[in-house]
Amino acid sequence: MEDWVLWVIAAGVMAVGELATLSLFLGPIAVAALAGSLAALVGVGLALQIGVFVLVAVASLGVLRPVARRHLKMPGHLRTGAAALVGREAEVLERVDGRGGQVKLAGEVWTARAYDPDEVLEPGVRAHVMEIEGATALVTSA
Repeated sequence: MEDWVLWVIAAGVMAVGELATLSLFLGPIAVAALAGSLAALVGVGLALQIGVFVLVAVASLGVLRPVARRHLKMPGHLRTGAAALVGREAEVLERVDGRGGQVKLAGEVWTARAYDPDEVLEPGVRAHVMEIEGATALVTSA
């Protein structure tokens, strides 16, 4: 069997392993195996094929893995939807206690409850959004 075929098989096995583990480790190694297969296809010797594999593996692990890991983590300032409202201030429109009330949050009227069931917030008071449960903002005094 020709060398380039073995490199492609190795790349395929590592790619499947990456899909199974999502470790961001085997993927760059699979890319390096493909580079080794290209070197073999060109006709260079086994030592140079291994050298290309090692060089591309180190380079891809050093460059691709950190970039991919950075993209997998979503920073807090990029939160969307209801999650983006946590930590914001709201204005109490209707008395808020442990059972209910209303606040104006991000320009919209929201159903609200006091985060601490014993706390009472009167209309006009600024409140701090601690959590969102469904369509209800859990607030505390700011």
